[in-house]
Amino acid sequence: MSRIVPVILCGGGGKRLWPISRGALPKQFLKFDNEPSLFQQTVLRVSDAGQFSSPVIVANEDFRFIVSEQLEEIRVSPRSILLEPANRNTGPALAAAGMHIADETPNAKMLVLPSDHVMVQTDAFATAIGTALAGGGDKLVAFGIKPTAPDTGYGYIQAGAPLPTADGLLAISSFVEKPDLATAQKFLARPEYSWNSGIYLFPVQRLIEELERFEPELVAKTGAALRGAQNDGDFLHLAKIFGEAPTISIDHAVMERTQRAAVVPTNMSWADVGSWEALWNVSPKDENGNAVSGDAILLDCRNNYVRSTGPMVALLNLSDLVVVVTDDAVLVAPRADSQRVKDVVDKLSELNRAQKDYSTIVYRPWGHYESVQSGERYQVKRIMVKPGAQLSLQKHFHRAEHWVVVNGTAIVTRDNEEIILRENESTYLPLGCVHRLANPGKIPLTLIEVQSGAYLGEDDIVRFEDIYNRV
Repeated sequence: MSRIVPVILCGGGGKRLWPISRGALPKQFLKFDNEPSLFQQTVLRVSDAGQFSSPVIVANEDFRFIVSEQLEEIRVSPRSILLEPANRNTGPALAAAGMHIADETPNAKMLVLPSDHVMVQTDAFATAIGTALAGGGDKLVAFGIKPTAPDTGYGYIQAGAPLPTADGLLAISSFVEKPDLATAQKFLARPEYSWNSGIYLFPVQRLIEELERFEPELVAKTGAALRGAQNDGDFLHLAKIFGEAPTISIDHAVMERTQRAAVVPTNMSWADVGSWEALWNVSPKDENGNAVSGDAILLDCRNNYVRSTGPMVALLNLSDLVVVVTDDAVLVAPRADSQRVKDVVDKLSELNRAQKDYSTIVYRPWGHYESVQSGERYQVKRIMVKPGAQLSLQKHFHRAEHWVVVNGTAIVTRDNEEIILRENESTYLPLGCVHRLANPGKIPLTLIEVQSGAYLGEDDIVRFEDIYNRV
């Protein structure tokens, strides 16, 4: 039997776990408490080469370097990384992945995995996959999770009659959108209902056939995007016509309409970390039900979720709250109302606030920079460049820069000269100077950058050369 092709979806706008998660670094790429990111955990979950082939990753163009770097950290080589020029939900994403896989392996089965899930009982997951493989045939199989609470943040699947091809494989009677609390409580008491995990096992050809039947325009636009795609190493940049495909989920596009749907309910420990409430549910807690990470003091407090990556936090006689503190933002909300954090992000977008997408640390393919201080006509940053990496050859119209090396060695291009800087050495880059920073060493390069000028925005960059093909 041919190996299953994992298809890992890396969408998401960073709304639901704000302020830790941001638009430029959504939750699937975050590393909580020095653990691998949720994306990395998802990839490792399907790393058994005896059962799975190399994964196909589907991600937004903006996340390509984060995806590549995190795959490199866990030493996984992808089959390919499909890059979407625009977000179009899971329908077009899986159409692109399915047609891409079918070009090489038309009889393959693809295992669809969102990249932002927590899964503890992987043996139960393996058993569920075995059931789907044994009896699924040409069925489009969803994996349901037996509910442990009347959760209103998940969609539900209502199972129907057992299918004769395998024990544990059931027909699907209906899909239910996120219910209200009273309805979710009724579902909890009825064994035929399970949470819709968003995990699927699809025969690639059957998926394409059903998409062609129900969403021909989606298939046409996505197919054209694949045919016009540009290869760039592991990256496959889908053509811009992908952005003309209908925005629709795979549930609405296919699963709710096909006669080939089936479900495998499973009791595995699983969570779509879609809110601070969900993260509290899966976090270790003290004897009073508090989940705490970072520098915090809690006195006479119960059932709170507290996380600080910034200053020390103190809570006194408080219960059932979410308190999240970063260097540049603070969130305080009732734990049960934490789904509404996305409303805060929408308001930040309306106000054009940088905190919607960026934290004080901004990641780039060459490393990252951290905003230390800013004021009128000046800004101070701490810059880290990875070994062997370099920034683009560039200039600025509105600012000058002063670089001071803290540790490591830098090669600085400054107009027509090249300078080597070591610890405690510095250089000045006047306004309009064409310059580049590179780290030739084997350790990270750290420097302090002081910018001064009339405009200090990140869009004041003219790139002449860039090894990362940015514009």
